[in-house]
Amino acid sequence: MSTAPQDVHTLVVGAGMSGLGYAAFTSADEVLVLEADSDVGGYCKTVCQDGFTWDYSGHFFHFKHAAIEGWLRERMPAEEVHTIARKACIWYGDRWIDFPFQKNIHQLPQDEFLVCLRDLIDRDDDATPPAHFEELLYRRFGRGIAERFLVPYNEKLYATSMRSLDVDAMGRFFPWAEARDIVRHFVEPAASGYNATFTYPRGGAIRYVEALLAEVPQERVRGDEPVIRIDVEQRIAETTKGRYRYRHLVSSAPFDRLLGLCGLRAPAGTLSANKVLVFNLGFDRKGPRDVHWMYFPQREICFYRIGFYDNIFDESRMSLYVEIGLAADDDPDPSASLAQVLEDLEGAGIVAGHKLVAHHHVVLDPAYVHLSSASMRYVGATRASLAKAGIHSIGRYGAWTYCSIEDNLVEALTLAAELDWLEGRPPHPLATALGRTPAQLALPEAP
Repeated sequence: MSTAPQDVHTLVVGAGMSGLGYAAFTSADEVLVLEADSDVGGYCKTVCQDGFTWDYSGHFFHFKHAAIEGWLRERMPAEEVHTIARKACIWYGDRWIDFPFQKNIHQLPQDEFLVCLRDLIDRDDDATPPAHFEELLYRRFGRGIAERFLVPYNEKLYATSMRSLDVDAMGRFFPWAEARDIVRHFVEPAASGYNATFTYPRGGAIRYVEALLAEVPQERVRGDEPVIRIDVEQRIAETTKGRYRYRHLVSSAPFDRLLGLCGLRAPAGTLSANKVLVFNLGFDRKGPRDVHWMYFPQREICFYRIGFYDNIFDESRMSLYVEIGLAADDDPDPSASLAQVLEDLEGAGIVAGHKLVAHHHVVLDPAYVHLSSASMRYVGATRASLAKAGIHSIGRYGAWTYCSIEDNLVEALTLAAELDWLEGRPPHPLATALGRTPAQLALPEAP
């Protein structure tokens, strides 16, 4: 392509929450957002079909920062948004027990409860650091809890051995608990975990995307324009439709794909992830009530988790999302998988004479990245190197990490504040509200 490149101050690659978040929060005037898909939203797209509203997966929002939630709500004033106290359970053997498993082992059959309790008390207290996530689980909770739920469930989710994951692979998102807290929970149950409450708009996760989009001029967002090559030295990005010379490039593309665009490649085996096949299912009548999602550690059941959209708004027809973890090289057959899903839902008592009246599926690839010590070192160093060349890789997949959607927004806001300040522009008011001021970010004086 020989045409002269178009000059743009900041080129944003990806119109999901991270990319649109950056575009909404920066004070720079010349910003252009490029999206490979025809629609914005990334994994936060919403599907409306036959009277059902589904996301690409269960995107329930857990806000830690009232300022961010308030800012989003101001941009969706007519939207009905519910704040929900989470109700989750686990299908184990012949019964449902409350989530998280480790705090509710007293709900197991008595013989299994006693085994889990004994192993919790007698667990290995070796002071040496555990070598991997599986060893950490055994040390923290004992063999009984680890083998009955924590290891099989997470291996279904990640589609990999827990021995391949770093001890910090799940960070604050794992429901850790000390032995004394577990025992206390037997007689004093209390909600716990980062997602004990969540918010959800009636129109689906796309409403939060649209709130960000309201702050970005329409002409600055271009769909159906994938980036196919990035010249790191010349700071030129080539797409299927043109070439752009940028000062900054902000990418939320999966990190391994960004590397490929830049002509780089990670060492073999460093960056790996699973993918998730998601089915959205609509039935003719109501199913289980008073529950928002369910977990399934059994290896003979194809899905690891299901969620109930209908129980958020008390609707009259069961509306589910169903998630199946797959290895990166798996090539699923959606028709065969749907048949198995329906059979397993019936076996677990979720479907009982219901008629399936609508369905949709999508493959999220990547879905959950496999965090190892090697991957974290490599990604950290390479992101820092790219940042020196004006390429900033952000978001769950751009940073190759495990984080929440709100974390993505905070990261986008922080980067926007840093670059705005360094280039003499006032940072977004939210940056001050969240403590992302120049002094707190240890930034030098603006020119």
